[in-house]
Amino acid sequence: MTVKQQQHVTTVERKVKQLFAADTSGHDWYHIERVKIMSLHLASCQGADSYICTLAALLHEHDDDKLLHLTGGKEAALSLLQQTGVPAEAIAHIDAIVSTLSFKGSQIHTPMHSPEGMCVQDADRLDALGAIGIARTFSYSGAKNRMMFNPETSPKIYASAEEYRNTDSSAIHHFYEKLLLLKDRMNTDEGRRIAAQRHDFMLIYLEQFYKEWGCKF
Repeated sequence: MTVKQQQHVTTVERKVKQLFAADTSGHDWYHIERVKIMSLHLASCQGADSYICTLAALLHEHDDDKLLHLTGGKEAALSLLQQTGVPAEAIAHIDAIVSTLSFKGSQIHTPMHSPEGMCVQDADRLDALGAIGIARTFSYSGAKNRMMFNPETSPKIYASAEEYRNTDSSAIHHFYEKLLLLKDRMNTDEGRRIAAQRHDFMLIYLEQFYKEWGCKF
């Protein structure tokens, strides 16, 4: 990155850190920071532009409906980039990534068309997997007053983004509605490698969860 690009990143990072400092739903600043770090790791493997990856990672939650009360939406992200002096071409690229990145339901595909988009999308999805992904799932469910597990209901298949966003499924159901689907939706070889490890860990966790739920000693 050039000195000017690094200055842009520093300005945006400071603003985003302020916005997400108090979040308790699993979408806090530390989640965004992890996505940024993983995006840069994947970018180094893919030969992707670290400047675009960093800014898109920092702003990736701005198009998430459930976080609009914090972010002000994608328009706020684009305004911040413009005010910071990010070139118009870079802003357009970041906009395309942020607009497409989020998981929107099992039946809805959100393909990325640039190496940078692939890296940031994989990084965000990797943070939904493994030990941290499990912790974030329960954190979010608690923040939304959802049950830990309801054995009397089944996981759902969502045909629309609206249906997915309005779900009241339990935390455990979320594994089947999203988390366990992510391994096969990775874009990069390195993302697939890391996802496979974290996916296997979640399967071990679920096996132990059901054992304890049924009080099998």
